[in-house]
Amino acid sequence: MSDREPQPVERQLPTDEARDLLALVREIARREIAPKAAEEEDAGRFPREVFTLLSESGLLGLPYDAEYGGGDQPYEVYLQVLEELAAARLTVGLGLSVHTLASYALATYGTKQQQVEHLPAMLGGGLLGAYCLSEPSSGSDAASLRTKAVREGDDWVIDGTKAWITHGGVADFYTVMARTGEDGPRGITAFLVPGDAPGLSAAAPEKKMGMKGSPTAQVHFDGVRVDDERRIGEEGQGFTIALAALDSGRLGIAACAIGVAQAALDEAVAYATERRQFGRPIADFQGLRFMIADMATQIEAGRSLYLAAARLRDAGKPFAKQAAMAKLHCTDTAMKVTTDAVQILGGYGYTADFPAERLMREAKALQIVEGTNQIQRMVIARHVAGPEGR
Repeated sequence: MSDREPQPVERQLPTDEARDLLALVREIARREIAPKAAEEEDAGRFPREVFTLLSESGLLGLPYDAEYGGGDQPYEVYLQVLEELAAARLTVGLGLSVHTLASYALATYGTKQQQVEHLPAMLGGGLLGAYCLSEPSSGSDAASLRTKAVREGDDWVIDGTKAWITHGGVADFYTVMARTGEDGPRGITAFLVPGDAPGLSAAAPEKKMGMKGSPTAQVHFDGVRVDDERRIGEEGQGFTIALAALDSGRLGIAACAIGVAQAALDEAVAYATERRQFGRPIADFQGLRFMIADMATQIEAGRSLYLAAARLRDAGKPFAKQAAMAKLHCTDTAMKVTTDAVQILGGYGYTADFPAERLMREAKALQIVEGTNQIQRMVIARHVAGPEGR
């Protein structure tokens, strides 16, 4: 492999503080994350110490209020942090995105008392979160979830199983959507459940084709008792909270996807400029040059799309359509770019000695998580053409 160093992405950052923040993230990624990424992913090792470092560096609560330990950064900046981390190791970038998603409900819909009591530890105290919406029989149809929470005095007792939970079994807190009333979306309520609550357990992590260092597991709730103080929002408001969280979470997935795609492009360019065939670098051949040009163009288009959506969010304007578009385009781009990177590396791209094959396996997950790309197309079409069956 060439010793050619990939050029840092040129970024438009709003403040000197943001520029210093990105410089810190790049240094952490270069020194602490990237060198061990391949080995640790192959071993299936979860990098808890990296998340501890991110917390100590003030990076686990970037888009949230500094009053509670957050970073007071706009989404435009936070997402570029995610991209940098995901380019070094997707397990870390996606992990931060999931933690931010898990913190959203309390940070946005919690009472002042709840936020004062819980947010400082969640955002800057070393805790790591997980988001519990999907179940074995309700994925895309999330409103049909069956996990129940039954009121007993001042407590709620939760029973059921959540599925496909990132950080399942290693999280310190779980934001859980449970049914407290009628069938359908109006009967769902959100709860903040401690990771060590009696009756809460996790199954063995799923055996996945990629992201082996990021545990994805079913989480079981067997008579888990939580105080009503840990109910987030009003009874029956949980599905609204869940969807609002996912709009922001989809931007996180989009940024992670562009990070993976950028890492794949950097690998492909480094290889193509070093590998020689027919007396010259293969990067000189028009067929490969056109592939590289298309890869770079799609990455830049995806980056512009997720940043445009982030700026709408930061301005307090509707952004759900743009979030779905960003998630769709960026994750499809990551799949295409990583596949092309494997092709450019040829036989070497198909081996574990080079990162292209790992990046391709990881990119596939991003087309599925937090709403499959088929669901994103449904969301976009509703915004553009109106609801089905008008």
